[in-house]
Amino acid sequence: MKVAVTGATGFVGQRLVERLHAEGHSILVLARDVMKASRLFPKSQFPQVQSVAYMPKESGDWQGQISGCEGVVNLAGEPLFGERWTANSKQEIIASRQLGTEKILEAIAKAEVKPSVLVNASAIGYYGTSETATFDENSPSGNDFLAQVCQAWEAAAQPVTELGSRLVILRIGIVLDQGGALGRMLPPFQLFGGGPVGTGRQWFSWVHREDLVRLVIEALTNSQMAGVYNATAPQPVRMNEFCSALGKAINRPSWLPVPGFALELLLGEAAQVILTGQNVQSQQTQAAGFEFQFSNVDQALNQILQS
Repeated sequence: MKVAVTGATGFVGQRLVERLHAEGHSILVLARDVMKASRLFPKSQFPQVQSVAYMPKESGDWQGQISGCEGVVNLAGEPLFGERWTANSKQEIIASRQLGTEKILEAIAKAEVKPSVLVNASAIGYYGTSETATFDENSPSGNDFLAQVCQAWEAAAQPVTELGSRLVILRIGIVLDQGGALGRMLPPFQLFGGGPVGTGRQWFSWVHREDLVRLVIEALTNSQMAGVYNATAPQPVRMNEFCSALGKAINRPSWLPVPGFALELLLGEAAQVILTGQNVQSQQTQAAGFEFQFSNVDQALNQILQS
């Protein structure tokens, strides 16, 4: 199978390309930084990977490369928590996903041989935040900024079905593995200063990166999958439970909470997403027959941190 991947040099995309290549697929990497992509996927190790430069919000010659690809995975988007949200950064966060997806669909529309499937990323931010509600794939959207981002992102992907391609939208939780969010949380724990953020009662809906990558590949290859699927492990936990499990996994205490106001000073409006969280269930994902290898947070953290 030939698969085009955007966001291939990111935390999830890099592992996806590695896994696809190991399984014998050909991969077209659409990268803003083609030199970085070439360093990550050298021809000597990844002979079936072709890296092509593209600008995600612009039409261009890159779009012709989509023709002949059997699947497209769209993971690209500006980081959500890299800085405090401003009017400009909010606009860029939305545009990078909405316009980027629209340009992918423009490429699919132009393709002589169209892909049979588009796997488009979204996020559990779609549901908004709550300490008490439980969300599944049929739950309505929230009304905060991240919910608006996800609504725009998903809406941009929907017209692909009119082009004859199957659409799978994955609403992704907090991805755990070496690096990523976990990499930012580890240093305080390693220095014996880790602990829950805010009250610790907020929900933490997570997924192991390996399970997420497996789910993306399942969505590419299983013709019965279509629609929305939550990419979250079956057992979400409260923040204090997660931090306790993290401390136990590295033999460190989890005793020093991070006050909510400190996070608000650092992240501004974005802090509320972390301080409230959401309990997201992957009902349709499991109903489709997908089995998570890592459903328990202790099991996942032990595998990540002791491997």
